[in-house]
Amino acid sequence: MNNNEMVLGIDIGGTTTTFGFVDRSGKRLATGVISTEAQQPADILVARLQGEIATLQATLPPRLQLQGIGIGAPNANYRQGTVENPPNLNWGPSTNLVELFRRHYDLPVVITNDANAATLGELYFGGARYMKDFIVITLGTGLGSGIVANGELLYGASGFAGELGHTVVDPQGRQCACGKTGCLETYVSATGLCRTALALLAERLEQSPLRGLSYQQMTAKQVFLAARAGDPIALAAFEETARILGMKLADAVAHTGPEAIFLTGGLANAGELLLTPTRRHLEKFLFSAYQGKVRLLLAGMPEGTSAIMGAAALIWHEIEKVG
Repeated sequence: MNNNEMVLGIDIGGTTTTFGFVDRSGKRLATGVISTEAQQPADILVARLQGEIATLQATLPPRLQLQGIGIGAPNANYRQGTVENPPNLNWGPSTNLVELFRRHYDLPVVITNDANAATLGELYFGGARYMKDFIVITLGTGLGSGIVANGELLYGASGFAGELGHTVVDPQGRQCACGKTGCLETYVSATGLCRTALALLAERLEQSPLRGLSYQQMTAKQVFLAARAGDPIALAAFEETARILGMKLADAVAHTGPEAIFLTGGLANAGELLLTPTRRHLEKFLFSAYQGKVRLLLAGMPEGTSAIMGAAALIWHEIEKVG
């Protein structure tokens, strides 16, 4: 291991963009954050970032040599180097972000979506070290996912492989922001949990601290706190969420035969309230050849670090493939 090498990991969000220098061992050497200013074109963000990155790099010992740049961004296409129709970013239908960065850096630059970056972070620095077959599910406002098979992240011919959040639970089901109906993320996500709780409140008569809350007012944290206090409506919402998640994870297991499935993101912070029923339903729906062989775990990356670390792992992975 060369102790003089580092990479830059960048995570682009609709509100803020975080970045940091990371060595091969996963040590974060320095980090920074700027406002994304989502209404501005991508080239302006890249130019602003270049100045902030230079300032941050100047605080590090000169012996540390930058080897490459990894970027996690919404709707990013690894194969094309583009960000396509990103939500919450006014960038148009397709922006070649890799090309924009290469105007400033004569270095390897690679991009993927944030869930794939988190998956590589889990492979390099988290609970999936030494694993060659696993799945990472990110449970936030939506449901993202990344699939590693035979030690490689799956991108597919299009560059968008592994979008489990947009597999269909019910063709006549809930409308999804992607334009389809019945997508998994409309049932299993922070917003999906709230939609389920509201449906249960309409169907059942039990008293609940969630009654009287509108869709705009209700949060997944409120549902979690009510469930932890024993509220039957909130507990039923978690049970139904776990049933659907377990069912669709069983389908995913049939495709790739993973050793483990890792959950991360805000909804995963519910811990055993979500994990215990999901494990039960996963086992029930699994093909018998897989029963008892797939672990369901919380992600091993420290909370708040996965974005930068995932982007750093992305470029380390690319450098190792070439080297």
